[in-house]
Amino acid sequence: MTAYFPAARLRRAAFIGALCAGLAVTGTGCGSDPDEGTNGVGKLSADKIEEKAKAAATGADSVHLSGTLVSGGKSFTLDMRLKSDGGSGEVKSQDDTFQLLRVGEQLYLKASAAFWGQSDSAGKLGDKYVKVPESDPTYKQFRGFTDMHVLLDGLLGLEGKLAKGDYTKVGHTRAVQVTADEGKGGKLSVSLEGTPYPLLMERAGGAGRVELAEWGKTFPLDPPAQDQTVDYGSQLPTTKDQGGGSAPAPSKGSGQGSNPTKP
Repeated sequence: MTAYFPAARLRRAAFIGALCAGLAVTGTGCGSDPDEGTNGVGKLSADKIEEKAKAAATGADSVHLSGTLVSGGKSFTLDMRLKSDGGSGEVKSQDDTFQLLRVGEQLYLKASAAFWGQSDSAGKLGDKYVKVPESDPTYKQFRGFTDMHVLLDGLLGLEGKLAKGDYTKVGHTRAVQVTADEGKGGKLSVSLEGTPYPLLMERAGGAGRVELAEWGKTFPLDPPAQDQTVDYGSQLPTTKDQGGGSAPAPSKGSGQGSNPTKP
């Protein structure tokens, strides 16, 4: 006797197969193992996953951070490539855009002419990197944005009781979420592929959302060309901030108005 499968039954079987394949991505597959092919951290407790992620971040040579931070009630957008001996990239505030470059301990800053206040030199600085002396307050305000470990220490902080969340994806990478205080204390997405790096941090209290990518990827880090650099020695021109304006400073912890991180 020949088996008979109506067309509708075949279509239904195909649909269920496709549905199960899709659900497997989020860890709820139809009888499949959601941890198959992963690095196994999804099987650990929330505390252990966080511990693994922080250890991976601490041991990394470089990282690319992009997203938003809130400090002192003000929002900043950052796009920074960082490694142990410096970093480069951009930080935007509501008032200005700052190009930052640090090679070793030498910090270079490019900002609009308005940032440099009423100094005679302000109009000449809008397209130049200014060499920032370590003794100047501007150095302390901006250096933290170029310090990989300072930023990671401030970002990767969950507040409250930890719980393991859903399996998800950050970009094309599978990840597992760790939540604190049911999400109110922040959410951290950790890679399920390869090294369990942090991939996405959603900070407590709406204090920002930052993606962490390109872990361990090398990039050039060199001083700007001499004709693109201005050096005032130990004394910078008066900045807008020194005149009562505001320049950004990264904050440690996750809440708004946290104390600035210190290098």
